[in-house]
Amino acid sequence: MAVSIYEAKTHLSRLIAQVEETGEEVIIRRHNVPVAKLVPFRPVVAPRVLGGWEGKVVIADDFDDLPEELRAAFAGEQP
Repeated sequence: MAVSIYEAKTHLSRLIAQVEETGEEVIIRRHNVPVAKLVPFRPVVAPRVLGGWEGKVVIADDFDDLPEELRAAFAGEQP
C-alpha cells in the first residue's frame, strides 16, 4: 500500500494499526516518489552461541549402539 505524506500524517494511527494487524508495509510518497516505509517491528534476535555445554556433558562411548532387542522391536520382529 502507498500513501501520500499528507495521508500518512492525517491517518498515522490507522496506518500503524493496519501494519500491526496485517504485517503489510506502507510506502509513504512525496509527489508520487517513495520517500519512507512504515513496516512492522521485528525485534533483533541475537545469534545463538554454539558450544556452551563443552565440558559439562559426557556422551557414553556406546551412545550409538542399539541393543539387539530394541533393533528387533523397531524391525517388527518382536511384540
